Amino acid sequence: MFHPASRLKNKSTRIGLGVYATSFIPVGTITYIRDALELVIDDEQYARLPVSLQGPVERYAYVDELGRRVLSWDLGKYVNHCCFPNTMTTAFGFEIAIRDILPGEEITDEYGLFNLETPMSLSCSRPDCRRVVSAEDLDRYYPVWDQQVKAALLQVRQVDQPLWDLVDAELEKRIQEFLTDPDQHYPSLQQVKRRQ
Repeated sequence: MFHPASRLKNKSTRIGLGVYATSFIPVGTITYIRDALELVIDDEQYARLPVSLQGPVERYAYVDELGRRVLSWDLGKYVNHCCFPNTMTTAFGFEIAIRDILPGEEITDEYGLFNLETPMSLSCSRPDCRRVVSAEDLDRYYPVWDQQVKAALLQVRQVDQPLWDLVDAELEKRIQEFLTDPDQHYPSLQQVKRRQ
């Protein structure tokens, strides 16, 4: 489920839709968490889909660490990539704001964490853009990404969490262990990499 303080709007004719904050979302806020309504598609199920359905799955789903495609039922599928995102996935199974997100700001994510099967060209005008997102990005950038995510996670209990009711008891226990001893219990982003 995606954070409720968000709305879908047309970003541009070239890029299409994007998700935008409707109110202030502070660093440490869970912005997406997988819920029971998400559609999880394994390789066998994907192969049985008609080609007309495989296309939308490829466009809107991400690949989890078990190699399954996960298709969000809500705004989560419309979040665009940015090489300098304001949210990032965690090895806890949710995404978190890694910096404050202002009202009206586009909510963006790092696709390098989504186990892409083929490189993706980017449509960015920033001179420091990577230009391509690929499966190798996780291995290349995880130390920096880990620092950003870890700093945000330290704020997770200090801010309002509209999606907290989707955090089950086991996940809450893992989060508390992390907060008690961050160096010992931080699950590195390398754990979101697809297991071969």
